[in-house]
Amino acid sequence: MNPVKVGLLGLGTVGGGTATVLKRNAQEITRRAGRGIKIDFIATLEPERAAELGVEDIRLTNDAYEVVNDPDIDIVVELIGGYSPAKELVLQALENGKHVITANKALIATQGAEIFAKAQQKGVMVAFEAAVAGGIPIIKALREGLAANKIEWVAGIINGTGNFILTEMRDKGRDFADVLKEAQALGYAEADPTFDVEGIDAAHKLSILSSIAFGIPLQFDKTYTEGISSITPEDVIYASELGYNIKHLGVARRTDEGIEQRVHPTLIPKRRLIANVDGVMNAVLVMGDAVGPTLYYGAGAGDEATASAVIADIIDVVRMLTTDPENRVPHLAFQPNELSDIPVLGMEAVETAYYLRMSAKNQAGVLAEVTRILGEGDISIEAFIQKEPKRDEQQVDIILLTHRVNEGDMNKAIKQIEALDVISGAVARIRVESLN
Repeated sequence: MNPVKVGLLGLGTVGGGTATVLKRNAQEITRRAGRGIKIDFIATLEPERAAELGVEDIRLTNDAYEVVNDPDIDIVVELIGGYSPAKELVLQALENGKHVITANKALIATQGAEIFAKAQQKGVMVAFEAAVAGGIPIIKALREGLAANKIEWVAGIINGTGNFILTEMRDKGRDFADVLKEAQALGYAEADPTFDVEGIDAAHKLSILSSIAFGIPLQFDKTYTEGISSITPEDVIYASELGYNIKHLGVARRTDEGIEQRVHPTLIPKRRLIANVDGVMNAVLVMGDAVGPTLYYGAGAGDEATASAVIADIIDVVRMLTTDPENRVPHLAFQPNELSDIPVLGMEAVETAYYLRMSAKNQAGVLAEVTRILGEGDISIEAFIQKEPKRDEQQVDIILLTHRVNEGDMNKAIKQIEALDVISGAVARIRVESLN
C-alpha cells in the first residue's frame, strides 16, 4: 500500500520537530498507523532550515497554496499559526478534500465553527490535539477516554510562560517584570508577551476544552480573561503563608445556571497536585461524574513535545481514511447537531472564594470597618493576616481569605472598602479554588 502523503505548512519549531520525529520514528509510526506516512511537500520561507533538519530532499516551496492545491497531498499540516493566512489555507485544503491537522489554538477557538462545518460538508477531518497543552493528549482524553462521563469541571495550567513566571516569583522572591525579561531571553515569552501573560493564549485553549467537555459551541468571546501582571511578590508570600500557591488557572465548570468559562490568577491549596506543577510544564485536571478526578501532566510546548501530538493526529487520520465520515469521532466530541445551547455565564454570576489584600492606616478600628462591610454583604471570612508595619510607615497590609461568594456581591463590597478613608489604593483580589 502506498504511503500517505503529507504537506507541511511551516518549518519552524513545531514543523521542524514534526519532520524530525516522523523521520526518526518512521518504522514505529508505520506499525501503529498500518501505512507509511511521508512528508512529500513543505512550504517554508526558510529553505535553509530543511538542510539543517536533513529533509532537503523533500519538495520545497515558499507558496503555501502550492501545497494545499497539490493533488498528490492527502493530509495538510498547518503549523504557521495566527489567524491569516492560516484560516484561508485551511479552508482551501478542506475545499480540496484534504484532511487537516493544526496546532493553531487561536484559529480553532475563533474560527472553529466555520472550519468544522466545511470539513463536515467535504467529508474530511480536522484534528487539533496539539492546539491545547502541547504534548499532553487532553483533547483525546476528553473526547474519547472520558466519553462515558458527564464532565463536571475542567481546571488547567495551560500556558507555560505564565507558569514559569509565577514559579520564579514564588521560589526566588522576584518581581513580575524581572522574571518576564528572563522568560523572553529564554524564548519562553515573545517580544510582545501579551497573549501569554494577559491570559489570551490560555483563554483560546480553555474555550476549546469547554466546548469538548460540555458539548457547547466554541465561545472564546465569552471567556473571562485576566492576566498575571498585577501579581506582586507580597501576594505570593502571603498566599504561601495561608497554605496556597498562586497559579494562572483556566476553569470551565458546569452549574445549574450555565457554564463558567474563565482564566485568571488563582490560589490553589498546596496539597493539590496541580498546585505543584512548576516551570513551563502544563497540567489539566478533569472531574467526571463516573471516574472522579483525573490529572494530565506534561510539556505544554516545545518542538518534539508538540510534534508528538501533531503526529498522533496524523496517525488517527490515516487510520480513518477508509472510515465512513458519519462514523468518525466528532470534532467537538458531541455530534454536530447535538451541541447544547447552555449559556456561558458572565463573570458576575460566578461563585468562588477570594484572597483580598489591602493597604490600611495603622490605627484601631480598621479591620472592624472592613469586616462590617463584608458582613453586610453576607461575605464570611475564613482567615486573615495583619502584617506588622514597616519601619517609619503608617500603612499596614491586611490580607483576608473569604468563603465562597457571588462575584457581583464581592465587587460591591470591594468598591465600598476602597471608598474608606483608612484604605489606601485599590484592593488586590485573587480568586481561590479548592478543586475538591
